[in-house]
Amino acid sequence: MRHFFCFLFFSCLFINGQNSTHPLQTNDAEAQKKWVDSIYNAMTLKEKVGQLYMVQVMSNQNSVIKNRVIKLVRDHHIGGIIYSNGGPKRQARLNNELQALSKLPMLIGMDAEWGLSMRLDSTYAFPYNMALGAITDNNLVEQTGRHIGEHCKRLGVHFNFAPVVDINTNPKNPIIGNRSFGEDRDNVTEKALAFMKGMQSAGVLANAKHFPGHGDTETDSHLTLPTINFNAKRIDSVELYPYKELIKKGLSSVMVAHLNVPSLEPREGYPSSLSKHIVTDILKDSLGFKGLIFTDALTMKGAANFSNTGDIDLAAFKAGNDVMLMSEDVEIGVDKIMDALNNGEITEERLAHSVKKILMAKYKVGLHNYEPVGLYNLDADLNRLKDDILYEDLLENAITVVKNTNDLVPLTRLETKTLAYVALGDDDGTPFYNELKKYTKIHKIEANQLDVLINKLQSYNTVIVGFHRSNENPWKSHKFSNKELVWLYEIAQTHDVILNVFVKPYALDDLKTIENIESIIVSYQNSTIAQEKSAQLIFGAIPSKGKLPVSTGQFFKAGEGIVNNPIKRLGYTIPERVGMSSEKLKRVDSIAKIAVDSMMTPGIQLLIARKGKVIYNKNFGKHTYDGNRKVSFDDIYDVASLTKILATLPLVMEMEEKGLISLNSSLSELLPEYKNSNKANITIKQMLSHYARLRPWEPFYYHTLDTATKRPSGKYYRTKKSKKFEIEVAKNLYLRTDYQDSIQKIIKESELLDRLRYRYSDFPYYILKKFIEKHYDKGLDELVQTHFYQSLGANYTMYNPYRKISNRHIVPSEVDDYYRYQKVQGYVHDMGAAMQNGVGGHAGIFSNANDVAKIMQMYLQKGFYGGKRYLSPSIIDKFNTCYYCEKDNRRGVGFDKPQLDEEGPTCGCISMTSFGHSGFTGTYAWADPEEEIVYVFLANRTYPKAGRNLLLKRNIRTEIQRLIYEAIED
Repeated sequence: MRHFFCFLFFSCLFINGQNSTHPLQTNDAEAQKKWVDSIYNAMTLKEKVGQLYMVQVMSNQNSVIKNRVIKLVRDHHIGGIIYSNGGPKRQARLNNELQALSKLPMLIGMDAEWGLSMRLDSTYAFPYNMALGAITDNNLVEQTGRHIGEHCKRLGVHFNFAPVVDINTNPKNPIIGNRSFGEDRDNVTEKALAFMKGMQSAGVLANAKHFPGHGDTETDSHLTLPTINFNAKRIDSVELYPYKELIKKGLSSVMVAHLNVPSLEPREGYPSSLSKHIVTDILKDSLGFKGLIFTDALTMKGAANFSNTGDIDLAAFKAGNDVMLMSEDVEIGVDKIMDALNNGEITEERLAHSVKKILMAKYKVGLHNYEPVGLYNLDADLNRLKDDILYEDLLENAITVVKNTNDLVPLTRLETKTLAYVALGDDDGTPFYNELKKYTKIHKIEANQLDVLINKLQSYNTVIVGFHRSNENPWKSHKFSNKELVWLYEIAQTHDVILNVFVKPYALDDLKTIENIESIIVSYQNSTIAQEKSAQLIFGAIPSKGKLPVSTGQFFKAGEGIVNNPIKRLGYTIPERVGMSSEKLKRVDSIAKIAVDSMMTPGIQLLIARKGKVIYNKNFGKHTYDGNRKVSFDDIYDVASLTKILATLPLVMEMEEKGLISLNSSLSELLPEYKNSNKANITIKQMLSHYARLRPWEPFYYHTLDTATKRPSGKYYRTKKSKKFEIEVAKNLYLRTDYQDSIQKIIKESELLDRLRYRYSDFPYYILKKFIEKHYDKGLDELVQTHFYQSLGANYTMYNPYRKISNRHIVPSEVDDYYRYQKVQGYVHDMGAAMQNGVGGHAGIFSNANDVAKIMQMYLQKGFYGGKRYLSPSIIDKFNTCYYCEKDNRRGVGFDKPQLDEEGPTCGCISMTSFGHSGFTGTYAWADPEEEIVYVFLANRTYPKAGRNLLLKRNIRTEIQRLIYEAIED
């Protein structure tokens, strides 16, 4: 009676909603039917029954198993293969071999829920469904289905056993978890529909699983028969809801679960896949499903005892399934079904119903015109650039901020933060840490004991805790250990904490309290991209958009997620996401390699950013020609005259904005000693535009050399520091303290050039350095750090790095044989800056390409970066103006500008609103507001000898700039 009412309930509910369109029918239905009928009528009974079977194959399996599969294909005419494990090339070769043996081409299936196993780093092609469930833009999920479908099609796969449409309501579910889109039926349905639509648009048939719903189990269906205890009404309203909607939209197939559902199948030990009521009465009749129906693997444990394995196959077929998946023993199963047909237990009509559907599916996927899988370019076709782009997009949209006390994330006011990173879990967090380091100074703190760790963290006020678990497969452990929880709580007692979990959200179930944890982020997976994107989100380079797909623990509910806007810090991505071509940018590699191989410079750091995203950041060569140390991202270069726009100029602009000076302020107004000089009326605008008749430079050092030996004179230098000799120009070489006054005096009293014309000069920056330091009563090095670098996160940018970091991260600039007579490393190359204790207004800054890009990006963004306004747009525009172009002077105020004729500092292919500067050591930085491009080139072309500037002579830097613009495609 219970069975009858359940059937009546489902029948009444769905009789009006049955799907009238056959999901396996093609547009040329008549041709399809003709082909199906002709194939079916030509088959023997054994061949027909063989079509009901799909056998598991692993392309890396041993020869004994392979030979058994060959026998099944050749002698038992099985209808399909399901592949698992092994690489794509092996699979393609084996697939072609098996298809060649088959009388009728076989349907090929895979469990490719997250893409195919062509990955090179043991991670899946796309994020798990749990991460997709956090995405609010279903178009991205549809694209995912489409891309996976294209992968399948390329590898000769016709059925992908996806999407999983289980409503995962049990955090302890050992088999679904990450494979589910979440716990909300509407969200799961929307995601599944989008995924199905995308995949089937690629010509690959979808498979919704696991019918009637596998979401609320705590046991592994591979090992036992899990029980679903919901009543029929609940199952109808929740678990079956996605199936109804997908069936309406043309779902091709369904996999019936290995589940015990007492409310739908009262017989003990009868799993769903063997239940006629579940398969036929509900799925086929009530829901009106006409597509293919697959059993779950028939090798699963826990079903009622049958006299032999063939009885299970027969029961599954009688229940209404079309395809027997992974039978225990195909030979016995085929014989059992044939016996049932011969003795009238099964009708020919019932057999034809399933076999003809299988043949319809074969026609639909093109097996009536079968072609082997092409092996040429297979790896490239399965590892496409557009897949990488989509993967990034998906994770950027999925990562979810679930708690954010006092808006700690994104991190701002970096000058107030002392940051540490602590890794928990059993997997690697290196990509996360490396990405964090791109934004500010952060140290990885490790210890074997809690008290040691807490002691090491005393000097930090903010701790980023990364919880990293293996990303190898979706069933890996996601839980915190008790020890890890204790450590987390103790860290949170005394620090601001950002907890980032790189596993499914259920990890948060273990938290007994979150009171002292300021921010919590769910990143879903521990892939490299997930780690990098999470770091970018923490610093506000990308927004937070994700919503929790499941409730977790006592604190967080499904659908929750804090949306944060980006704060205009540089992000990191691939060129195509900002309208550039990766392939064309490979020519940049070639030019850089030529420069290094031709000994124009020992090494290069090269960075390109567009639209606020770094899309190219590479290193070439070594620190020195004869050394072994390769250039790395955290190495720093002497940037020479880039100092002018990286240090002095931003301070001058800031003072102008505060009303302390103006572009028309004269030297006599800035420094009283200039009142009676020949430079009294020269303005800031004139001298920073290099239009003030100032001499280009003065070899100040030369006046301090012994006239006979040409070495540093004892009158001016000592080998030990003292109060009178405290200017450290090089290691163990100290200049007289009062000589800085001599430098200023020489500049003030120098003759002006005989006529007014554009003439590049370092003198303005000596003068402005003195004025700035006098006004603030602080050194230029301290001022630029506190006013700009610290809050920008430019922690690799500094004067006199030999005092702060190891020489192994400082690229040497020259072997000096004319002044200091030693290798110059960590000390400024420019002699005039060295004679100012390494702190020049015109030279002295050391930096890496990433930090230079931050400052240039701040300029490009009209003075705004990382949530902070440094300078007003009007000030940026005022200084980025060529005031003397009509005088044949291209320069802005401090900034260099594109050439006015054929020769100049750029490729000639760049907008006139662009600006930048170059440096004597081989450096170059340029920004273009119109194309939103920042380009940074750092080199030490002066090592070991300055000699001829081959980088300049061969136009290396500007040739690369030209290639950058040729790579723009939008």
